[in-house]
Amino acid sequence: MAKHLLQTGDLTKEEIEEIFDDAKDFLIKKPKSLLKNKLIITIFFESSTRTRSSFEVAAKRLGAEVVSLDVSRSSTKKGETLYDTAANLDAMGPNAIVVRHAHAGVPNILAKYVNCSLINGGDGAHAHPTQALLDLFTIKKYLGDVKNRKIAIVGDIKNSRVANSNISLLKRFGMDITLVAPPHFLPKRDDVKMSYSLKKIIDEVDVIMSLRTQTERHKLPFYASLKDYASDFCITKDLIKDKDIIILHPGPVHRNIDISDEVLADPRCKVLEQVKNGVAVRMAVLKKLIMENG
Repeated sequence: MAKHLLQTGDLTKEEIEEIFDDAKDFLIKKPKSLLKNKLIITIFFESSTRTRSSFEVAAKRLGAEVVSLDVSRSSTKKGETLYDTAANLDAMGPNAIVVRHAHAGVPNILAKYVNCSLINGGDGAHAHPTQALLDLFTIKKYLGDVKNRKIAIVGDIKNSRVANSNISLLKRFGMDITLVAPPHFLPKRDDVKMSYSLKKIIDEVDVIMSLRTQTERHKLPFYASLKDYASDFCITKDLIKDKDIIILHPGPVHRNIDISDEVLADPRCKVLEQVKNGVAVRMAVLKKLIMENG
């Protein structure tokens, strides 16, 4: 078992299946206080409501103590280096640290300076391993064996750590991936199929994963308005009709830009279920890392 979870590749497929088995149990029955007297620190250098609260709820449901650091008031704002921050966090004796940072690679750097397990809660446009795990967990719930099943990942893929982690993980489990976006939102890679048109691929896919358009990561505005983007890439009832598919989104959803109000209310849309599953999967990750690494 790897000490840290920095990207999905740190886990074997067998370990991922073990995590999913635990997550299923956590959804069915109340967990025991498996992490009683354990300390988990969350430190988010970039704002996050969903991921941070999900990890904190997960830790508390396992009986752990949680300390959440407010980075807007932290010493890093006063000129302290990342290395000093890591050393100071480590000196508090946590069993795990969950970190998010706007710059890719920061969790990997911090992991070298702490003795406990470090979990990447999202770094730049690089990786978001627990989001990919909860997405796959949700997909498997509805499709069972996902090998050769087809998924379209739609939206601002180039700037998305969620897309990066999902492409890596879903390929390992044999899913057939098509990236769907306007050309300037697509990454340069030749290991997955790409399309500029949702309408062209909609009849082929079992899953649609919509992504948030991350305007804060764009150096230049590519669209006069997000409504122009939505006219081609919003998931609407007209697009999905009565097809047998499931629709995912990591949140927060830009309503009527990423997914229409009507589709968000459709039972095929699993966005809130992803949130519920996310707590269970993160519980399983915390349990595995902390109990197996002491």
